[in-house]
Amino acid sequence: MKALVLNEVVEQKIFLIRGQKVMLSIHLAKLYGVQPKVLMQAVKRNLERFPEDFMFLLTKQEVTNLKSQIVTSSWGGARRANPYAFTEQGVAMLSSILRSKRAIQVNIAIMRAFVKLRQILSAHKKLRFALEELEKKVEKHDTEIRDIFQAIRNLMPELENKKRRVIGFAKK
Repeated sequence: MKALVLNEVVEQKIFLIRGQKVMLSIHLAKLYGVQPKVLMQAVKRNLERFPEDFMFLLTKQEVTNLKSQIVTSSWGGARRANPYAFTEQGVAMLSSILRSKRAIQVNIAIMRAFVKLRQILSAHKKLRFALEELEKKVEKHDTEIRDIFQAIRNLMPELENKKRRVIGFAKK
């Protein structure tokens, strides 16, 4: 049950920023059970492990946008510095500098959440592709059906113009 709760918490803390799925330093610190300042000190001592595609500092505008999206404020009031965003690779790299048992369990849960998210997105892409293919087939068949109706309409004047032969007894 504890792992299930952790997985749900982790999944809620993954955001899409700059076209990348990321987790914020403030949320990661809370999950790891350390102060954000402590987390970032560990990162800064190992800065060569965190290139800009692993971690980046949020702009003021990005922070404002996130605050407006998150109904429950977990920002802890006024902040002196903007939080950092860690990509999946950045979170994986955190496991090499944070070595507590809790950090290991949290990292496993985070990696599973990223994988699950990737699988969900992949399933949606496959579904979208299948729907597009179906739409193409329907459009093709719609065209064929329209052609059949048009051919029938083209034959109709010929049928109407021909005198109908009376079948049965004719009254004079």
